[in-house]
Amino acid sequence: MKQILIVSGWLVGMSLTLFVSILSLNTLTRTQELPALILSQLTTGTDTNKLLTVSNFSGAVKGISTAVQTGDARPILIAQFLEENNSPLSPYDYWGDYLVYVADKYNLDYRLLPAIAMQESTLCKFIPPDSHNCLGLGVHSQGTWEFPSYEANFDKAAEILRTNYLDEGLITPEEIQDKYTPLSQGSWQKAVSKFMYQLETAEF
Repeated sequence: MKQILIVSGWLVGMSLTLFVSILSLNTLTRTQELPALILSQLTTGTDTNKLLTVSNFSGAVKGISTAVQTGDARPILIAQFLEENNSPLSPYDYWGDYLVYVADKYNLDYRLLPAIAMQESTLCKFIPPDSHNCLGLGVHSQGTWEFPSYEANFDKAAEILRTNYLDEGLITPEEIQDKYTPLSQGSWQKAVSKFMYQLETAEF
């Protein structure tokens, strides 16, 4: 009888151990599959607003998961920044893609152009009529630079920032300010830095 009880107890213990092992393996497998699912959704047009709320993975930054960043969240962040501030630049998805394209073309921080545009014109809301000049280029008492399109304005601004600023060692908003708008007394760089931080963290 004693041997029967020992064998029965051993069988029950082994069954419980096997059950717990199977349950743990299933949970681990589902966890590993989730980042791949998010990337799949990112590339197939699934609701990106939902993707930006994911923050359960190691390395997540203010609601943007590492998995989403791997799929390049920059256009999404810019598009949401434009939408949150009711920018006339629409459709927002197009401008998110375009501003990232221009930033990569001239090797700029993707946040710089939208941050400057936010400071100079509230993302193109307040500009000289028909100028398409969202970044304050050549705006002075003697006249204002005009561009045939917003795209032309951002492309020219990116070219100027690369050749006349970054290539000369003026990289941070504080360094750029001294040449871009020297009379601002620090307010410009503080605002641009704030908007760049918002774009990085999605704290709009």
